[in-house]
Amino acid sequence: MKRRSLFGLLGSALVPWLGAKPALAASTPTDPQWQLSPSQWRSRLSAEAFSVLRQAGTERPFSSTLNKEKRQGTYACAGCQLPLFSSKAKYDSGTGWPSFYEALPNGIATKVDFKLIIPRTEYHCRRCGGHQGHVFDDGPKPSGKRYCNNGVALVFLAKGN
Repeated sequence: MKRRSLFGLLGSALVPWLGAKPALAASTPTDPQWQLSPSQWRSRLSAEAFSVLRQAGTERPFSSTLNKEKRQGTYACAGCQLPLFSSKAKYDSGTGWPSFYEALPNGIATKVDFKLIIPRTEYHCRRCGGHQGHVFDDGPKPSGKRYCNNGVALVFLAKGN
């Protein structure tokens, strides 16, 4: 087992005991059209997608079908369909979540969170504010970044469809 995989599994197992709780809300949308009430978001999203996108929850590792997605296309925000990542930047990080080494221009915004006590860089959809995941400095070249994304926070748009 790769060290990163082991840390991912251990980290997700320890989250409940560390007292980590979801944020009270997602980041503020930059587009007023996407400033929806919680009930409006609940009607648009599955319960799991609502937990991740609007409450900064985390899906279980290795639970997303997008981990094995190999087709060419674009990964967009499941909340508002804003394109966030190209399939060209996707790679298997071994963590159990879809991972990318770079985001598309103007797709995401970041902020620091302290939910696990240690500061991490959280990233979210620039348009609707939906939580996507965290970015780390242990990714492959050319960026050295690992955008570790919740699969339920994304939709895959295959090239040519």
